[in-house]
Amino acid sequence: MADSQAFADFAETMAKKGAEALVEALRADPQACDLLERVLAASPYLSDLAVRHPQALKTFLLADPLPRLEAARQVLKQDVLAADSDAAAMRLLRLFKQELALGVALGDLSGRLSVDLATAVLSEGAEAAIQAAAARALAGEAALGRYHPEDPADPEKGSGYIVLAMGKLGARELNYSSDIDLIVFFDGAKARLKEGLEASPFFVRLTQKVVKLLQERTADGYVFRTDLRLRPDPGATAVAVNIDSALTYYESLGRTWERAAMIKARAVAGDLAAGEAVLAQIAPFVWRRYLDYAAIADIHAIKRSINTHKGFGTITVPGHDLKLGRGGIREIEFFVQTQQLIAGGRNRSLRHRSTVVMLDRFAEGGWIAPETAEALKEDYRFLRRVEHAVQMLRDEQTHRMPHDEEGRRAVATLLGETDPAAFEQRLAATMQRVHGHFTRLFERGEAQEDGLDLEAEEVGPEVLQRIAEFGFQQPVEVVRSFKGLFAGNCNATRVAKSRDRLRALVPALLKAFGATDHPDQAMAAFERFVRGLPAGVQL
Repeated sequence: MADSQAFADFAETMAKKGAEALVEALRADPQACDLLERVLAASPYLSDLAVRHPQALKTFLLADPLPRLEAARQVLKQDVLAADSDAAAMRLLRLFKQELALGVALGDLSGRLSVDLATAVLSEGAEAAIQAAAARALAGEAALGRYHPEDPADPEKGSGYIVLAMGKLGARELNYSSDIDLIVFFDGAKARLKEGLEASPFFVRLTQKVVKLLQERTADGYVFRTDLRLRPDPGATAVAVNIDSALTYYESLGRTWERAAMIKARAVAGDLAAGEAVLAQIAPFVWRRYLDYAAIADIHAIKRSINTHKGFGTITVPGHDLKLGRGGIREIEFFVQTQQLIAGGRNRSLRHRSTVVMLDRFAEGGWIAPETAEALKEDYRFLRRVEHAVQMLRDEQTHRMPHDEEGRRAVATLLGETDPAAFEQRLAATMQRVHGHFTRLFERGEAQEDGLDLEAEEVGPEVLQRIAEFGFQQPVEVVRSFKGLFAGNCNATRVAKSRDRLRALVPALLKAFGATDHPDQAMAAFERFVRGLPAGVQL
């Protein structure tokens, strides 16, 4: 339907750019024309990219987008290294991201790219951008005489600079519009730095440069928003962490959620050989050969936190969080990762990063029924497609369905859904089904005898009422105190075993403090006592 006003406006713009041939080619291809109409009607962001990149648009609408995207990826690092200024390098990176976003979006929406392939291509593009930024930053230091690369043509090689991708990027399952979670380590002994130059300040400055190249907004936008907070003890460490310090942290203080995060860790930039070596050293922390009861308690605490997350309410399409909400993507991912933590130490086949691959392996190993695995894979892919469409509207890092009917209709339009009401019914049914599987898969060992969940993001009024019944005047402060201790942010509770014992003591502690003349003061005194204990003392 090339007779809409949106298409007419697009055709006029293309004529001004001398791209009339593109418009005629589209008019001759009803499917391509229909896809462009959907984009122009629903997504301001993709519409803008379509106007900016007419030649790429023609390729992406009329042919397989992968060859053009792969060709751009292959030359990105060398082009960025050869740029005559950082500003020019930043522009190259941003133009690359624009074509990547447009090509993957159109490939996804047209059906040429499966969800699995679309997320893999996005991940490969992000890796290429990170590698180019790291190489550019290292080359800049070499030009100033502060770094002596092993190979000037490949400044990352042998640098001792390690960039690990975490989360979706680590698993090659990157969202359409998402932060990239990175952890940066460095090997000061391996780095070929100018004599007398301290390694830590050098690599911190280098990392700040890499982040600037990737996320600073310019007239061409940004490449990827970058989050470095998954590193060890981010409140106390710099953005680049010495390898030895990191290994010591994981061996002595690493927590269950950090083990889960490390399942998806992958070396993506910098000194890749050193990155693989570090992951091998961290592996015993992630994959424990014995059944870890303290970790299981942590897992159930994390699940309860998911259940009480702000966006985790009744399943309803308007405003529902497709990632964190009830029946959302996180429920599937969390189930997979927790089973990996429990059994992956003894079964190497359960160590894959991919959610979809792991569902297959759980079915093959008899962990879940084959029909459950197939249903979860289908639902996971559908939810990811909808999530992508939500993010494609305006290139926003959001996982929520729009609250307004017009916004939800735009999502349906992008996905080619001609009946918005039927689409919303399917989405709601999918989330109901996912939550049903999630609940059944976690049934065993889920009940809490004391009924007090003090680790939820938002503790409910019924829990506060129960605390008040013990005699406390400020139940919110009681929750705050225990949350702080459970978070492991003091010496005595940094070890998982100590936190597990503290959890078991909560009912008895509340009862004991409630029996005193001043329960709130007793609780405050207990918190001060625990925070004053040295790290070597276990509860």
